[in-house]
Amino acid sequence: MTQRRQLITNETNGDVEAIVAARTSSDPHLRALCLGSLDRMGELTDEHLDDALSDQDRNVRVRAIELAHTRLHIELLQCLDDTDDLVVETAAWALGERQDSATATLNALINTATSHEISICREAAIAALGAIGHPRGVRAILGGLDDRAPVRRRAVLALAPFDSPEVTAALETALTDRDRQVRQAAQDLL
Repeated sequence: MTQRRQLITNETNGDVEAIVAARTSSDPHLRALCLGSLDRMGELTDEHLDDALSDQDRNVRVRAIELAHTRLHIELLQCLDDTDDLVVETAAWALGERQDSATATLNALINTATSHEISICREAAIAALGAIGHPRGVRAILGGLDDRAPVRRRAVLALAPFDSPEVTAALETALTDRDRQVRQAAQDLL
């Protein structure tokens, strides 16, 4: 029986110890699956998540972020500094889902939105700032209107919770964007 099938059997049988032991497997996919199994069983601990957030495999770190996003006491800001863009993107999403407007969170997201070299990371950070809806994020979101088309689209949508003359002017300018989806999103918001 493969390790993955054994994991499913262990979960079905409620064998928490076997699943916890499998977290040290050399197979990163299995390590990520263990987190989901433990979560479904109600046995996923903060320690499990903290360990997984520093796993060498990006998919394990991503799965840990996905599962940790509702546990507000687990720190995810360091994940915005990860070397892998999928981890950074997922961390930005998780922070947006938390709608945490703490200064450190806003600063980290603003930094990612304005200076990350990978556009999908900037896009995710802009989306998170829009989800949080704190006025400190507006400047970074507006900056996204000068980025690549996917980032511009996300920036327009992220402006939805804000109402100011500056935001209205930016949306009106977006009506003439060269990207049809940017124009449509701006039109929908005006």
